[in-house]
Amino acid sequence: MLNLTPAVLNFPDLSPVIFEINLGPIHFALHWYALAYIGGFLIGWFLILRALKATRLWADGTAPMSKEEFEDLLTWLILGVIVGGRLGSVLLYNPGYYLSHPWEIPMVWKGGMAFHGGFLGVVVAALIWGRKHSKPLLSLGDLLAMATPPGLLLGRLANFVNAELWGKPWNGPWAVIFPGMDAQACANVGPLCARHPSQLYEAGMEGLILGTLILALVWVTGVLKRPGFIMGLFFAGYGLSRFIVEFFRQADAQFITESNPTGAVFLGMQMGQLLSLPMILLGLFFMLRAKKA
Repeated sequence: MLNLTPAVLNFPDLSPVIFEINLGPIHFALHWYALAYIGGFLIGWFLILRALKATRLWADGTAPMSKEEFEDLLTWLILGVIVGGRLGSVLLYNPGYYLSHPWEIPMVWKGGMAFHGGFLGVVVAALIWGRKHSKPLLSLGDLLAMATPPGLLLGRLANFVNAELWGKPWNGPWAVIFPGMDAQACANVGPLCARHPSQLYEAGMEGLILGTLILALVWVTGVLKRPGFIMGLFFAGYGLSRFIVEFFRQADAQFITESNPTGAVFLGMQMGQLLSLPMILLGLFFMLRAKKA
């Protein structure tokens, strides 16, 4: 039996709930995860408005939409994230359970949101809105790609606070002992199981590093004058980051069986890796296409 405890870190004393209010039969609780969604939208809103005001960033000196048009689009995007994220979790990660419990599909407050589903929801919402208002879709995609990494950063930090989506068992210097029976269900490990804090890896790669690179390119190089490049960079950057992190992240429980302990779904890849491959290829396509424009 492998003892992982000497070189690891205990999970900090964090609660997923910021505060709770009880007023008779009414109970309200503000969770860090909800605050991460709100914060991500607010930061993204701020970044896009700044870019729309900076005429020097655009090829003809004219932004692709007005502030009022963007605020109308924001409603579509919020719906796209929520509906797409939930349906992605239901259809891609646990369809069997929800087929037998269909009434739980709209219960987003119980957890279960998939990034790839939310991503598709945003794409569909932006396409419908952009075509309806005759907007340049590539420039619209660039703006949304620029605004997304802060939300990913906050969301992954909230995953860590919630002690969910943790990594594989590990005994390295920054391994974390996550609480809960599921996190401690590690074969041949004792007395406590420590894991990679893969949520923090994702926060750093998908949020901080990718977001900093995108903002630097937008504001220093004027890359928005090549429509589609930033969108492609985000697709490829997120896909590559997620593909790498999946080597350290615990596979989703529904894919793990006695005959498939790694949770692989195709050619040794986990579901997150499989879904990331099209993003990488699509991102490279848009980047190369933008360079030729």
